[in-house]
Amino acid sequence: MIEEILINVTPQETRVAVMQLGVVQDLHIERSSSCGIVGNVYLGKINRVLPGMQSAFIDIGLERSAFLHVADIWENSNNGDAAKPIEKILFEGQTLLVQVIKEPIGSKGARLSTQISIAGRLLVYLPQEAHIGVSQRIESAAQRDSLRARLQATLQPEHHGGYIIRTVAETADDPDFLADIAYLDKLWHNLQNTAQNAGAPQLLYQELNLSLRVLRDFVGNDTARILVDSRATYQNMLEFAQAYNPLAAERLDHYQGARPLFDLYSVEEEIERALAKRVDLKSGGYLIIDQTEALTTIDVNTGGFVGLRNFDDTIFKTNLEATQVIARQLRLRNLGGIIICDFIDMDTQEHRSAVLEEFKKALSRDHTRISVNGFSSLGLVEMTRKRTRESLAHVLCEPCPTCQGRGEVKTAQTVCYEILREIVREARQFNAREYRILASQQVIDLFLEEESQALAQLSDFIAKPISMQVETLYGQEQYDVILM
Repeated sequence: MIEEILINVTPQETRVAVMQLGVVQDLHIERSSSCGIVGNVYLGKINRVLPGMQSAFIDIGLERSAFLHVADIWENSNNGDAAKPIEKILFEGQTLLVQVIKEPIGSKGARLSTQISIAGRLLVYLPQEAHIGVSQRIESAAQRDSLRARLQATLQPEHHGGYIIRTVAETADDPDFLADIAYLDKLWHNLQNTAQNAGAPQLLYQELNLSLRVLRDFVGNDTARILVDSRATYQNMLEFAQAYNPLAAERLDHYQGARPLFDLYSVEEEIERALAKRVDLKSGGYLIIDQTEALTTIDVNTGGFVGLRNFDDTIFKTNLEATQVIARQLRLRNLGGIIICDFIDMDTQEHRSAVLEEFKKALSRDHTRISVNGFSSLGLVEMTRKRTRESLAHVLCEPCPTCQGRGEVKTAQTVCYEILREIVREARQFNAREYRILASQQVIDLFLEEESQALAQLSDFIAKPISMQVETLYGQEQYDVILM
């Protein structure tokens, strides 16, 4: 399917939207204050080795120590049954070459691996390996064998290291392979030379910024145009593309229109919708998406869709439409980890199989690794999506200071009753002359109207006057009881 890539650049952040048929299919945001570090290679220093967790904490120069699990140590992952415990491999104070495989998320530090991989346009270089792998997205066995044989023939006999052939290499010729190999060899030798004279912790290799990763990772045969609204970024991308991806250079354009690029293509509106819990379907149904720390739940509802034939057909069509929208929302919101999809219950196995097949087909367009299970006994589809960076909501939003992220606030009546109990507690401990309530306008209004009798009864009970004062800066749940 033909696609366009839009790149909006400001000094503070770079935003990339991938469009198909005028609809945003994927969204990436990178801020100058917190650039992504996945793919960066560091010389780290081991702070602690924890045998009980079979993990180590490593200082790589970030605010929080990074995390290395025994399963991500290259020597161990290649030893099979002879894998050693982490305390037999690492020790505190040791320096170690490591690569970030997962961004710091929430309170967790970055996750590391000692298996180094450096991505090019066509190939991923694995300096510690010796084999040649092929992207799983290339499904034809004959084509996989052909690509592997062509790359093997291109490599010099004395060449060290292995490769993974990326999907975009399907149409590459031998000179393209040679150019990518030379580029990756140069990066690896530069990294090794820097490491020899470096002291830990130190950054040895930094992944490309988002605008250049677009040229390396996003551009394919289906890409019709790449629009960039910054002249400086356009020039940098053009130089990179002319050197490493001439095909992309031909499709690169500098957008100079008066109207903001993301406004012209309605991307700003799509971002706002991607932050909402409710997603409307064209049929009249809707999704409710709830993101928690442990997992994400997606609930499908028929809403106002009544169908034309019968109830089973209405449910089936709603679920089919939901599969496409869910797959797109996962990409837009960058939702990862465990995901539970609660489709509307279907009575026939035929309908369930068709919905599951359509769902897997829609998810196959995702560049992130996904695993989907069938319908459970409760009618839920359980799946996982690899999480390597923060979700869109966590990048753009923070927990509400009023509800602390619950999504709900206590009613004014609930707060009134809490205040009444607080006054009783204070009256039993202190002999104040008067008690003054500081609260929001909604709470004070309720005390003056519906709860006025309860307040008068309490004043009589403690034999002290109770006064009230509106605090305009207080949220509905905030209050103070002042002893006068």
